[in-house]
Order: sequence, then C-alpha cells, then structure tokens
Amino acid sequence: MVRKIYLLVVLVLCAITGMRAQEELFRINLEGLWQFKLDPDGVGIAENYAEKSFTEQIILPGTTDTNKKGNPIIKKDETTNLSRLFSYVGKAWYKKTVEIPQKWKGKYIRLMLERTKPTCVWIDGVEVGRNDNISTCQIYDLSNQLVPGKHEITIMIDNGKSVPPQLIGYSHAFTESTQTNWNGIIGNMYLEVKNRLHIKEVQVYPDVYKKSVRVRVNIASPEKIKKNTELILYAETWNTKTRYKTKAKSYRLTKMQEEYEFDYDLGSDALLWSEFHPVLYKLHVQIGDVDEQIVNFGLREFKTSGTQFAINGHKTFLRGKHDACVFPLTGHTAMDVETWQHYFRVAKSYGINHYRFHSWCPPEACFLAADMEGIYIQAELPFWGAFNKNDKYLNSFLTKEGINIQNEYGNHASFVMFALGNELGGDLDVMKDLINTFRSIDDRRLYAFGSNNYLGFKGYLPGEDFLVTCRIGGEQPGTFNTHVRASFSFADAYDGGYLNHTYPNTTMDFSSAIAGCKIPVVSFETGQYQIYPNYKEIEKYKGVLYPYNMEIFKNRLAEAGMLKQADNFFRASGKWAVELYKAEIEMDLRTDGFGGFHLLDLQDYPGQGSAYVGILDAFMDSKELITPEKWRGFCCETVPLLIIDKFCWSSDEQISAIIKIANYTEESLNGKSVIWKLKSLQGKILDKGSLEISSKDVGLIEIGRIHPNISDVDKAQRLDLEINIVGTSYQNTYGLWIYPSNNVIRQFTDIIITDTLGEKVIEELKNGGKVLWFPKHKLYEKQTIAGLFQTDYWNYRMFKTISENNKKPVSPGTLGILVNPEHPLFNDFPTDFHTDWQWFSIIKQSYPMILDKFPSQYTPIVQVIDNIERNHKLGLLFELAVNKGKLLICMADLKTVKDKPEVRQFYNSILQYMHSDSFDPEFRFDVDTLINLLRSETKTEQIEILENRSYK
Repeated sequence: MVRKIYLLVVLVLCAITGMRAQEELFRINLEGLWQFKLDPDGVGIAENYAEKSFTEQIILPGTTDTNKKGNPIIKKDETTNLSRLFSYVGKAWYKKTVEIPQKWKGKYIRLMLERTKPTCVWIDGVEVGRNDNISTCQIYDLSNQLVPGKHEITIMIDNGKSVPPQLIGYSHAFTESTQTNWNGIIGNMYLEVKNRLHIKEVQVYPDVYKKSVRVRVNIASPEKIKKNTELILYAETWNTKTRYKTKAKSYRLTKMQEEYEFDYDLGSDALLWSEFHPVLYKLHVQIGDVDEQIVNFGLREFKTSGTQFAINGHKTFLRGKHDACVFPLTGHTAMDVETWQHYFRVAKSYGINHYRFHSWCPPEACFLAADMEGIYIQAELPFWGAFNKNDKYLNSFLTKEGINIQNEYGNHASFVMFALGNELGGDLDVMKDLINTFRSIDDRRLYAFGSNNYLGFKGYLPGEDFLVTCRIGGEQPGTFNTHVRASFSFADAYDGGYLNHTYPNTTMDFSSAIAGCKIPVVSFETGQYQIYPNYKEIEKYKGVLYPYNMEIFKNRLAEAGMLKQADNFFRASGKWAVELYKAEIEMDLRTDGFGGFHLLDLQDYPGQGSAYVGILDAFMDSKELITPEKWRGFCCETVPLLIIDKFCWSSDEQISAIIKIANYTEESLNGKSVIWKLKSLQGKILDKGSLEISSKDVGLIEIGRIHPNISDVDKAQRLDLEINIVGTSYQNTYGLWIYPSNNVIRQFTDIIITDTLGEKVIEELKNGGKVLWFPKHKLYEKQTIAGLFQTDYWNYRMFKTISENNKKPVSPGTLGILVNPEHPLFNDFPTDFHTDWQWFSIIKQSYPMILDKFPSQYTPIVQVIDNIERNHKLGLLFELAVNKGKLLICMADLKTVKDKPEVRQFYNSILQYMHSDSFDPEFRFDVDTLINLLRSETKTEQIEILENRSYK
C-alpha cells in the first residue's frame, strides 16, 4: 500500500512538473522584480531609458502602493474615505530584461498585461505601441521585436491624465473612495508564444432548447492553413460530480478564411447552468497539433419574462448586491479566483444571487468564480456622469471599453446583464448608439442604458431590456407612488420615503410604480441604512489603506464623552438596520411581477464621507448583527411573507393577516403545507395553525388568511409569529406587540404633568414633588433636533450638502435609539435595546434634547444615537433629581398620537414607574442649573461640504 501511494505521489508530481515545463515552453513569466522609476514630471523615454535612471526596484504584479512607493501619507485627517499610506498619480517606468529562446524564432509572440492603466511599451529603447484598456487585458504583438536573445522591456504606466477626465474620481475603476487610482500591473503578466497560425478568438453562443452551442472561431494568419487542416471541437463538464463529455467533431479549414461558425451538438443529456446548478463546460478548440484554446461556458439562457427575469425559461428574482471594488488590504480588485469564490459564497449564504458592479467591470477571475458559484453578474462601463454627443474622446473610449468587455468576458455564463454606468444623464441618443453597438456584437445578455439614469425621473425609456431605478417617473409632492425603493435621502423624497414616513405595516408594496412599465424593474441601491462604526475593525487594516477616518470618528466620540457607549451605539443601530433591510427586501418580494433589487449594501462602503451601511464590514466579514441563516429567512429563493396591517395591537382586536410565499426555487411547492405559530419570547405557543399550498406557480403566491387569537393577552408583551414551510428550511418570523385592551391613560395624584416649567412646577420640585415634563418644542428649537425613525440614509455629511444645495429639508441625521430594556420604566412597555416597530409613533413625534453640557457620565433612559459628524448626546427620555424633587423629561408629544395602543402603553408605563419607589434619579441638579443647561445653545462643529456628481 505504501509503495502504491509513493508511486501515485511521484506520478502526480511528475504531471505537475510536466505541466509547468509545458507552460514554460510557451510562456515567460514576467512576475518578480522589475527596475523602477517614478516620473511625476513626465520627462519621457529619452531620459528615463538609461540604466542609471532606474535606481529602484518594484515587485510585480503589484502597485506603487503595495510596494510602498510614491508619496508617504502626510494628511491624516481625511474623513471622506480610507487613506492611502503611499499614493502616486502620474507616469511610472518599469523595466525588465528577458531572454527569448531560440525555439521562439519566427513565432507569434505577445506581451499580456492582465490589468493595468494606460501603457506605452518599448523594446530595447524603441517604442512599439500604446494601449489604454482599463477594463480588460492589454495585449502587445511583439513578434517582430523579440528575436532570440536578450531584450529590455520598458513599460510606462500613466494613471494621471491618460483617460477621459470624467472617469477619474467617480468611476469605481479609479475612485479613491474604494479601489483607488493605483499605478502598476496586477493579475497575470507574461510573454506568450504561438505558431503564426493560431486561434485568435473563440465565442460560444448556447442554445438551451437544442442543447447545442454555436461556436465562432477567429483564426490568425489564415494564409498558413494547409490542405486537410482541421479544427477539432469537444466539450466536457469540469466543476460537477456528474462528468459529461461530448464526442469530438472536426471541421475542415480553408486557406485564407479567417472566420468560422459551427453548430455543435452537446447531446440530449447536456446539463444546464443556473444559480441552483452552476454546471460549467470546457470547450476544447484545436487546430491539429498547432494550437489549442480552451473556453469555459455554461449552457444557459437569461431572458426577460414579462416584467421579471427567467433563467432557462424558469422565472427568477434578482437578489442583488452592489459592488464598488472594496478591497482595503490591496486598494485594487482581487485578481484570483479563490478570493472571488470566497466573496460569492459569503454573499450566497445571505441569499444573494446577483452582483451589480457599479461603474466598473471586474476581471476574468471574478467572472469565472461567479460561473462556478452561480451568481448573475451585471457589469458596467467605467463611467458615472453625463453623455455629450460632441465629446468624441469620451464616447470613443467608452465604445472601445464596451466592445472589449463583450469580447473578453462574453463567454461567461454569469455575465447576464450589462449597463453603461451609474446615474447617467445627458444625450440619450449616445446611450442608444452604445447599446445598439454592444447588442449587435453580443446578444447573450440583457442591456440597459445605465443604473438609475436621470435619477429615475424619466422612467422607462424604449430600447432597454430592463430598468434599474429608484423611481419610475416623477411623483406628486408628498407621495411615493412612483418609488421602487422604501428609503431615500430627504433631498430625494418627502420625509425620506415609505419606511420613515408610513405607520409600520407589511401591506405596502411597489405595485403602483411598476404598473405602467413593460420590462423588469430592479430596485436601485436598496437600503443604505447607516450603522454606527465598529471601532474594533480598525485593527484589521494591515495593508495599503488605513482608516484614519474611523480613528477621527472615534476621537470625536471620546471628546464628546461617550466613547464608552461606542459598542452599544454600533449594536443598537446595527440591529435596527437589519430590521429595516428586512422590511425593504420584503416590500420587493411582495410586489407581484417585480424584477429584483440591488442592495447598498451587504458590506460597508468606505468612501463618499464613509458610509457604514453593511451588515458585513469592508472585508466581507460579519458584524455579528445577524446570522446568515436568519437573514435568509427574508432573503433567499423562497420566503414566507406575512401581510398584516400593523405590528401593534390591542388584545380586544381581531388580527386578520394573509400568508404569501415568494417562491423562486426550481421546484413547485404544490402539496406542501405552511405551519404558523404565535409564540411568546419564552417559547409558549399562544395559537397556531396550518395552510395547504395548492399552487404550482413560480413567483408570488397567496396561501391563505389567518386569524391569530390574542384575546387572552392580559399583559403587554412582544409575540413572534413564525411561518414555516413544512419539510424545508424556509422560515420567517415577525414581531407583534400586543397590549391589554384596558390601557387607558391613568391618572396619579402624586405626579404633576406639564409642558411648561413654570414657577408653580418649580416650587413643587423644590418641595419634593414628582413632575413629568413634555417641553414645548417651540421654546427649545435651538436645543433640539427632529425625530428620525429609520437610521440616517448613507451618511449625514453628503446628503446634508445635497439637501442644502437643493433647498430641501436636511435629515435629522440620527441612527435610532439606545434603550436599557431592564430599566424599571419599561416594566409595562416591553422593548429591546434598539428601535423597533412599536417605537414609530413615539419617535416620529419626538424632538430629542441636546444634552452635550450634561456631565459626561450622564446617560438618558432613552438615548438617540447621533451620527459620526455631530456626536451630540441626545435625550428622548431622561430623568433628574431637582432640588428635593424628581423630574422625568419626555421629548415626544405623546398626546398627539395617544390613539395608538403602543403610545398609551408607553405613557402608562412612564406614569407607573414615576408612581413607584423605583423612581429615584441618580443625578441631582438645582433648578437654576438645570434651566441654564437646557437653555444654553450648543455649538456644532462645522461639517465640511461633500458633493456628489449625480446632484450637480
């Protein structure tokens, strides 16, 4: 046995060695040390070519950042984005000596640079060409320059004024917000030799119904085709347990004919590619023993089906993630399959099946990993701005980039959608011409003019296959009827949109918005719910980027005396953001005929003022706010949905709700059953029932109506309504808050309730009385801010600027509330430590008090979490001992919303607490000191302006 294992190991090692030797026979790897010189003045080849000019060395693949070349960081007060520890913009020179073997004589030789910035190449001091591809590899034909012997390859790379200026600073191919504008070469880099007669390009067009592919082959040097030369095709699966190989088929080549097209049958048992079964084939294309090219492809068809999408004729729903090229350790996109596979697997564990690459196109490794993991990709041109028909340079550059993208990545099964960029404007005819050009080249995917063009105000425009947008046309003031997103900035929508404005429910959807649209609608940048930073993340930044922004935010909180609360702010805002994402995703799922959504985001975005909007951090690691299993309860291929008018109920009310299922699996649920249970948090079942599923449909299906009984509830409590599809892992849970039917606001003779701290009230406090004070908002406008239910959108700084520039209201900018649920005040008002749906009416009628001048140790009972720019200590409910008396201050006008059972219960809980012996405030002030503290104006640090291209 030992001998057999030894022989097997030897054979494997020999095979690996043979493969490497074979590769070395046809390639010269250019990775490793290169001579190097920065050229900020751009003096040119004549001065820089001399040996003495190249005084430094650099490792490639890599960048000036990863090699610590360029300008060391001086400015460490940047809060807009992560900071580059070494930055450089301009020309840089790279030189290496290579030896071309004798066997390469007379052959086709090419230089391949997988991803870089615009380059110019010299061989032995003679310029041989220029290339400005940034979305695809750069290829140089060096057949005539690289004769056998030693040669010097010199490459000048310019990440300065080498592309249209609109791309720098905004496109995620360049922006410092995420990928950075690096200089260098990443990915594969090598010299490769082929026979003059070789396969130049292979494109594979699948037909899922015929179980065949149309193969287009482009031959280089067709004049060298000899008589009886054949092209041989065969295919085999390679990433599945089910091995499948087709019979080889040969085709006769004709001298001087460069292009060929064949229909190649894969057989009736051929396997299809989808998110559920990402089966891939390798197509081997050979010209005898002269050349071979292997192309990966999947047998799939991704089309529209009415207002939704279909994969291989099966309706699907896009659960997408926005990708802005966030790689904090390298400052550039990952170029290896393994990293992308890891990212996609993490995303899929959270129910994601789709990626939108915002204003950039990922590399080959990403497409291949997506092929392997079953992810639907929307790639984009590296553009965010406005088209102008007279800008020939920009239009020509983007046309070239788009054609390259279609040709280089077009065979990938995952590449199903393409758009021209992000939030575009300007000449529509230019967009149409670009899409027509790309569609004529490749019809294997769907095309859109862009993502959220014209900010959605123009709605659907003929010529697009699908529409990515936040709204479909302009809405009437104060309405949301055209919205296909539940959250907006205050600059974009009245009161921040559906979720911040509307009394909580699970009945509202986007049906009215999509009613007039004939193509699938994908919700643009869904969510953007801000989460307070987790400062423990700082220690993870060990690469080219450092979070000085996070250190500054942390220091600001320390200066405000609240650093000890940082973790609580993070967890409370994060848990609430999860609930908001759940609500928004479910609005998408319960909209019949909806196409899908692009989250912004599953992970944090470290730029544009620092937008911590992810349930994962910038490294795609969990923030431990929710498990993937819990997230999949409302975001996966099959989601049980509860359709209910509200979350808060009196026990004398009859609950009536509908159960629906958003079903986008490959199999019918017909014949299965749904079990629902109404449970206490301790696990006691108060009511339960079951419904049979009698539908074979795919999509949104209605199961039936339920009437959970709450009449026996005699104490305020939260109950969970669980919905399970029997025999599956699909489960969803909804919190319901039930209050006793007799919760009228009580009266206590020992408590004075007032809205004015007048002389009589002050006298009561001095004499030991109890006072519940609702300060009049108008008297304290300079000492208070407005109430915001959801967490602030994206980040406060950017949309404060945008709102002010557009003369729109500025968001209150807060991130939810922080509560101590064990405080005796909440004995009769059950709550978690964070905002939840029962707080809506209370918070919407609130005007939190700025308590910055209170002692640093002072913490309100209900504290509103402020944003990282202001860092106010904000009190919604707080208590004080005043002279001999006791004062509780409520910064919410409860009387205006006392028709709601949760508000009455909250009011009663306050009064019951004040009436009890537990009402014993820790901090004591005399009346005059308190009045001075509350009346004093609070200075807010100047918040810097932060512009956004889409709003200029």
